[in-house]
Amino acid sequence: MTDQATPRVIDAPLSSPAPAAGLLEVFRRRYLLKLLVRREISARYQGSVLGFLWSYINPLSQLFIFWFVMGKIMDRGTENFAIHVFCGLVVVHFFVETFNAGTRSIVRNKALVRKMAMPREMFPVASMLVSLYHMGPQLLIMVLICVGMGWTPTVTGMAGFVLAIAIVMLLGTALALMFACANVFFRDVGSFVTILTNFVRFGVPMIYPFTMVEERFGDMARFYLFNPIADAVLLVQQAFWVGTTKHPDDVQAHHIPDHLFAYSFLALGISIVALVIGQVVFSRLENRIPERLS
Repeated sequence: MTDQATPRVIDAPLSSPAPAAGLLEVFRRRYLLKLLVRREISARYQGSVLGFLWSYINPLSQLFIFWFVMGKIMDRGTENFAIHVFCGLVVVHFFVETFNAGTRSIVRNKALVRKMAMPREMFPVASMLVSLYHMGPQLLIMVLICVGMGWTPTVTGMAGFVLAIAIVMLLGTALALMFACANVFFRDVGSFVTILTNFVRFGVPMIYPFTMVEERFGDMARFYLFNPIADAVLLVQQAFWVGTTKHPDDVQAHHIPDHLFAYSFLALGISIVALVIGQVVFSRLENRIPERLS
């Protein structure tokens, strides 16, 4: 006769696993984030002869087009119109690239998502950092040209520029988090985002001055400034374009709206709230992502 072990019964309440730290965990594991960013940058220029030089050639060609076509052929009457447009282009390109690439980041890296234990928020964040990296050549070109036109930096302008970049970083990452999840479940979302971002260029004072909005809509133009990307574009124009004009004080008073910083801090608050919402949505759907990628 053999003794049979008596099963142990543990009378204890079941506890759910500790919630993922989300974005905080991403920055705790900075070494993985750095590797992912390097991988994305290397993949973009793989097999290219000129490599990183394309990051300078592309914005230079765009600046030439704006200077020649819009500044010479289609004279809009706006002083240094090419710089005015290019300031907006820097912001818009950063946001659009962050939003588009971030939306596709999880599907594009599905092999890593399935095999590696890592915070999945890392992929949209890495897309934002890659976009920030590629903004560097555009910014360098703009600074050099502005200096050649007599521009000198101001404390107010540089503070506005930092605020503009913070707005775009937070809002772009927030939308990337939300739409990256949606793109896992419905692959049409990536195409929808591409179409959606086409409207961004016309929703900010880039190819037209803000004064045109005021002339057409009067007091209603203040609602236009509830668009965080529009505020970011105006901040960058204030930081760089205004200083290249012959009478910067007059241009500041005429083309830059009053209380721009107040609207911009509101935009920063909206971006932070959007990031919190994006993190909550991502956390709710995160556990279902691997099964939808298989």
